[in-house]
Amino acid sequence: MEAYMARINGVQDVTSGYANGEGENPTYKDVIRGDRGFAETVHVKYDPKQVSLEKLLDHFFRVVDPTSVNKQGNDRGIQYRSGVYYTSPEDAEIIKQAVAQEQEKYDKPIVTEVLPLQNYYLAEEYHQDYLEKNPNGYCHIDLSILDEQEVFIDPANYPRPTDEQLKAQLTKEQYAVTVNNDTEHAFSNEYWDNYEPGLYVDITTGEPLFSSRDKYDSGCGWPSFTKPIVPEVVTYKEDKSFGMERTEVRSRAGEIHLGHVFDDGPADRGGKRYCINSASIRFVPLDKMEEERYGYLLSVVE
Repeated sequence: MEAYMARINGVQDVTSGYANGEGENPTYKDVIRGDRGFAETVHVKYDPKQVSLEKLLDHFFRVVDPTSVNKQGNDRGIQYRSGVYYTSPEDAEIIKQAVAQEQEKYDKPIVTEVLPLQNYYLAEEYHQDYLEKNPNGYCHIDLSILDEQEVFIDPANYPRPTDEQLKAQLTKEQYAVTVNNDTEHAFSNEYWDNYEPGLYVDITTGEPLFSSRDKYDSGCGWPSFTKPIVPEVVTYKEDKSFGMERTEVRSRAGEIHLGHVFDDGPADRGGKRYCINSASIRFVPLDKMEEERYGYLLSVVE
């Protein structure tokens, strides 16, 4: 459930823990005994501008059997009961309405608990980000359910520094490319031959721009992508410099020069080639996305 919730667009952070049991600071051994009544639980921190509680509950009910008593998948025990635990009366009403709507899909009664959160203790470190640490670990949830979810990137989360601040933060080459529309050398820039999984973000604002999933070797010597993560994160401008007619690509939030887009990309992937300067972007590896608060975009990389 932790890995599933972390991949929902708008979710900022998810931790695994133990909730609504007796006593303090339970260990995993305490929990699986069942005599203290703790439920294995995830705490979900999310941006309500990007995803609603109703949407999160919809995702929750897609992957649990709410009519199952003390079991999910192959797991058995009181710690595997289904429940939603709230901290505000407003959330309680939303949750109860979601359960009532879900009940219409079942003949058997829903047994999912809807209760105030009494306590929550973080699980041991080896439980955190479990599927990232154990890619072949057991999980009865089909994470591909999230593959088609709509992606929303809020530019308000990625404000642009002033040119003076950028001059202090960036290297001379990065500043020349991003602010003064310069171009770096082919085949000797940072990311032209990088094919690790991850995100490429605006070097000035951190706004996510491109996914490694859409990167390919075009042979031009610069990072090449078939498309941005979502169309809105880039803008376009006519460029007639050097006696050529080209289409410049700029970042939305940072309003910086990224590179150019051409119509000689892979035909089976849309036919576009976004030729981007490494100096305009920063690479965030897949295993660092959660840490850097890009967890809501895991689905566009994996």
